[in-house]
Amino acid sequence: MREKTGEANQHEALLHALTGRYRESFRRYFYRHVRDHAEAEDLTQELFFRVVRKADLDDVANPEGFLFRAAANLLRDRGRRNRTSNAFISEITASSAENVEVLSPERVLNSKQSLEIVLKALNSFDTRSKDIFILHRMEGMKYSEIAAYLGISVSSVEKHMIKCIARLTQFANICQE
Repeated sequence: MREKTGEANQHEALLHALTGRYRESFRRYFYRHVRDHAEAEDLTQELFFRVVRKADLDDVANPEGFLFRAAANLLRDRGRRNRTSNAFISEITASSAENVEVLSPERVLNSKQSLEIVLKALNSFDTRSKDIFILHRMEGMKYSEIAAYLGISVSSVEKHMIKCIARLTQFANICQE
């Protein structure tokens, strides 16, 4: 048990010595590469965290060389992560820009008028037909689900939907004339 405690103390002493001696140097090294004080500090913390995780640091022939190699690897890892992240962001931005449709004032006006037509048509329906239409078209329910919910046959739901669609078509034709 004493041997383990002695090894742990040696490991801790070596880590403390390396941290005290190289912490500021690595912080400056990282800052030169990333040009951000907070990021440089985070990278320095990550570097020493990696060193702490390496349980057999005492077996490393050149601890300083190990630190410098770990610092270079850390920057490489950061670069890969940033490239991947930037590529993903670029792809998302490009695809969302392609899917954006510019709305002209005429299109907005036409849409408002169409909505008014649909609302007038819906208000002209009897309550049962309006409920069935809304449940199917706006709530996404299937005819069988609507039939079970309202306690009517699927055939009745179909008839109400046919009546609603015919009435909406009639309203649209009247408004286009």
